[in-house]
Amino acid sequence: MGIYRYLKLMKILRKIGLGGSCHWCTEAIFISLVGVQQVEQGWLATKEEPTNFSEAVVIHYDDALIGIDVLIEIHLHTHSSTSDHAMREKYRSAVYYYSESDKKKVRSIIGELQDQFDKQLITQVLPVGIFELNEEKYLDYYRKDPSKPFCKNYIAPKLKILLARYSQYTDHISM
Repeated sequence: MGIYRYLKLMKILRKIGLGGSCHWCTEAIFISLVGVQQVEQGWLATKEEPTNFSEAVVIHYDDALIGIDVLIEIHLHTHSSTSDHAMREKYRSAVYYYSESDKKKVRSIIGELQDQFDKQLITQVLPVGIFELNEEKYLDYYRKDPSKPFCKNYIAPKLKILLARYSQYTDHISM
């Protein structure tokens, strides 16, 4: 097989990091989307201040199937992106970028989406520093047992928001 045909057959996935609420919730939301191939759940630290770790996910997606603008819009609407609550250090509202071009896109997208919110968005745009994957027993938390109290009380309501607002982007959600 020629190199060009091989490259055409391979999907080149893009990556973006998202944080704002529990990584179990964020993982369940984004793994449910068409075009999202993988969601890594864990903790992210940035290269800049604040450098502490915060719960987050890294999303691997096919931008031919779902755009970064849609991912960010869903992210902003499925966590408290305008609330500077007491748990913000653990649950930093952020979009973590891997390239300077993504940094510019993300800032622009967040600026354009501000009109959809009554309060000012507090979501930060930060460079990815270090990512640490969660323990195996916590990965794919919702899909392993959606009947757990945490899943019913915290994750299921966010999936309902996802289905109500963004069903055209969802792939497989079992509730």
